Amino acid sequence: MEFIVFLAVVVIGFILAGIKIVDQYERGVVLTLGKFSGMRDPGLRVVVPIFQRMIKIDTRVNTIDIPKQEVITKDNVTVNVDAVVYFRVKEAEKAVLEVTNYVYASSQFAQAALRDVTGNVDLDDLLSKRESVSQQIEEIVDIETEKWGIDIENVKIQNIELPQDMKRAMAKQAEAERERRAVVISADGERQAAQGIADAATILAKSMGGMNIRTLQTLEKVSTEPSQKTLVVLPTDLTDALHKFTGGK
Repeated sequence: MEFIVFLAVVVIGFILAGIKIVDQYERGVVLTLGKFSGMRDPGLRVVVPIFQRMIKIDTRVNTIDIPKQEVITKDNVTVNVDAVVYFRVKEAEKAVLEVTNYVYASSQFAQAALRDVTGNVDLDDLLSKRESVSQQIEEIVDIETEKWGIDIENVKIQNIELPQDMKRAMAKQAEAERERRAVVISADGERQAAQGIADAATILAKSMGGMNIRTLQTLEKVSTEPSQKTLVVLPTDLTDALHKFTGGK
């Protein structure tokens, strides 16, 4: 009787050991006597204990943090760059059969790709074209990890740390650029003002009595301002005659 009970317990335990639950976000890779024998979709699945085993693979989007890498850019500037990789397992059987640890392998290859790509661009391009550089890294890593059943969805460069002397040089460059723009704007304003005065003078010269009206307006404005100096006004005809007499000097 005791033997029958023991045998029943063993059989029940054997059956229960073969019952596996695969979650919705997982895929089960089944090995029979060490050989790949099939995949198991989400749900209640049964394998033969001892002879079969199931390896569950998470197929959700996962992330890999690429640690800070010291890189020398194409124009010989040393920077520290880190990034993050977003990926998912597309073919679970390859992720189990083709590589020992697909997360570690993808991380190492992403680090190498990050150093290679950033080392082949100038610092200005690395700072201003971050999305383009990230896209290049994503394409390189995606091609290599595809044979492991991994789909690289995105790569994002997070931080770019510059040396302190480079930060100071860039600050001086930015300050000089702002000063240059201020000088250009000021000079452009002077040019526009001079052009406006010249245009106004041309219009007044062509208009009969225009200069006299402008003179009266000026006198009216001056008369409202208190001044201890004596203002002598000459007729415009007299000033024109003097101008012709002196030969325009």
